[in-house]
Amino acid sequence: MKRLWSILLAAALLGSCELIPQPTLTACADPNNLPFSNQARQGFENKLAQMIATDLHARLQYVWWAQRRGYVRNTLNERKCDFWPGVGSNVEMIATTRPYYRSTYMFVSRADENLKGLTLDDPRLKKLTIGVQMVGNDATNTPPAHALASRGIVANVRGYMLYGDYAKPNPPAEIVRAVERGDVDVALVWGPLAGYFAAKSPVPLRLEPVTPWMADMTYPMQFDISVGVQNGNDRLLKKIDQVLQRRSADIRKLLADYHVPTIEAGS
Repeated sequence: MKRLWSILLAAALLGSCELIPQPTLTACADPNNLPFSNQARQGFENKLAQMIATDLHARLQYVWWAQRRGYVRNTLNERKCDFWPGVGSNVEMIATTRPYYRSTYMFVSRADENLKGLTLDDPRLKKLTIGVQMVGNDATNTPPAHALASRGIVANVRGYMLYGDYAKPNPPAEIVRAVERGDVDVALVWGPLAGYFAAKSPVPLRLEPVTPWMADMTYPMQFDISVGVQNGNDRLLKKIDQVLQRRSADIRKLLADYHVPTIEAGS
């Protein structure tokens, strides 16, 4: 009888444990956008999201959404997910954590070309074929595109859509591939994208930060990146902030593993 009672008690305790589900955290991420994220969870934002979930003793799941216009509106602001692992720190539509890295646009050129030491004011730029990342209309183009246009460098500029052909893997990487092929002499590319794909290039590439970092005192080339949550979700924001602080050394290593160029503010 005593043994039966022990078995029943153990079964009851096991059953009560099963009634307590593991908390779930839902990340919103692009399924086709390395080095940041993909559906196979190979990007550094995927790794960061898992780090956050693990530290908060939660099960990680995803809402996959292409990072095009309306991304925040259709994900975080629709409460389809809890956090976005990589967003500009000054975005006003959502709440953001402390920055976990700062990166810069990079000049990307073939290493066998004599293009070392370029700046936005270098006269060589007027004679080169230049690739820039484009978003759409003039009001939303990337800072390098605006900075070049303000210097009268337009006719020799080739635009590569930030969104790209989504039927292909990692469409924003096309601008780096254009440098590899020699379609352009130099490209101005957001740092994480430049660093990751240059490291994988079959052609040796040269990477140098775009300077001046605040072109015309209007167009910044450097940005802080944070984790974003819904406005008003202060509890989750604080918890993620604590993870970012506690795991800062691991995050620095993660970024280095993906060849993300990181810099100090204003350097």
